[in-house]
Amino acid sequence: MKVLKFGGTSVGSPERIKNVASLITESGEPTFIVLSAMSGTTNSLVEICDYLYKKNPEGANEVINNLEKIYLKHVQELYSTDEFKSKTSDFLTEMFNYLRTFTKDIFTSFEEKNIVAQGEIMSTNMMVNYLQEIGIQAVLLNALDFMRTDKNAEPDLQHIKDKLQAIMKDNEGNQIYITQGFICRNAYGEIDNLQRGGSDYTASLIGASLPAEEIQIWTDIDGMHNNDPRIVEHTDAIRQLNFEEAAELAYFGAKILHPTCVQPAKYAGIPVRLKNTIDPKADGTIIDNVLVRGKIKAVAAKDNITAIKIKSSRMLLATGFLRKIFEIFETYQTPIDMIATSEVGVSMSIDNDAHLNLIVDELKKYGTVTVDSNMCIICVVGDLDWSNLGFETWATDALKDIPVRMISYGGSNYNISFLIKETDKKRALQSLSNTLFKK
Repeated sequence: MKVLKFGGTSVGSPERIKNVASLITESGEPTFIVLSAMSGTTNSLVEICDYLYKKNPEGANEVINNLEKIYLKHVQELYSTDEFKSKTSDFLTEMFNYLRTFTKDIFTSFEEKNIVAQGEIMSTNMMVNYLQEIGIQAVLLNALDFMRTDKNAEPDLQHIKDKLQAIMKDNEGNQIYITQGFICRNAYGEIDNLQRGGSDYTASLIGASLPAEEIQIWTDIDGMHNNDPRIVEHTDAIRQLNFEEAAELAYFGAKILHPTCVQPAKYAGIPVRLKNTIDPKADGTIIDNVLVRGKIKAVAAKDNITAIKIKSSRMLLATGFLRKIFEIFETYQTPIDMIATSEVGVSMSIDNDAHLNLIVDELKKYGTVTVDSNMCIICVVGDLDWSNLGFETWATDALKDIPVRMISYGGSNYNISFLIKETDKKRALQSLSNTLFKK
């Protein structure tokens, strides 16, 4: 069995829902489908929550009413029989009435997670109803019945596997199995979520639990490209990536794939294929355990980076200096992306500046602190083992006319990263493409 995940844009309209239905049924083989909420829905649900936090139920009700009109219009376009139009309309009306109940009560983060979960619940019901209308044996499996996180908010892998395999056994004989991405229950049984964009993660967890033959992530682009096609001219789709290479690209800015997605698939040895709903015949990108030696694969960029440098001559060679620095970032739950050290100083980059002022105040106890904002990390990914002579030179040569604040090389065998100003991003990405991937 294959596991196929479709994002919000792939099911963003009645026409696209029909296209997805055609894609998932053409093989005639049993297939497991993971769906996101229809595009725009999660943003509307978050907006509802924002109004309720601000104690503005009128604003929340207006968003609910507008969203309901959109969905009921979709119903009229999607279904051809009165039976399924009525069945789906009744379900959606019940769902939106349920959302309205939150405008009358005290609002907390628990209610917020409950509201945000409704997008996936609506999209999966609409899809399974459409499949049943056109005569497909399809069954809806509620992700809240098997997808769970533990007390550390990490997926409870054994629970997911045991529950899912039991549910699949109880529903044998169907062609299409559908469930919601993103949503789950936490260790206390409350509705929760894996994180924003976590439908990729859901698909990977399900694929590892079944186990699946292959996990497919369907979006509206032809696989992962060797550079950002929105910025750089003449990019190409990458046909194969190693799991480690894919993880580096996802973390450092490649939007097509969620950074955590590949982990369960990697550990289970299940390939992940990135496919295009607009061009389903395109090869896409396969991610597996194969490492193509001696090749640079792609470039990615991560924006909104802040660089922090602490210089302290009195801490020269002092033991415990780095520990004290890292503890400050740990206290404020702020991960570090890149780091470079010298005998009297340390430079670090972060992508979350929510606690920047507090962090800087703490760091000033140990030295002089300099902050550079509006920075960007450019990551070059491939077989960058140090034994490959000259590979790092190709990347640095491409940036010879661009000021580089930091370089990180050697922490991984799969990337070399450069910290530059955001204003130099486009020029840097284009220069890297011209140097590394020219025909």
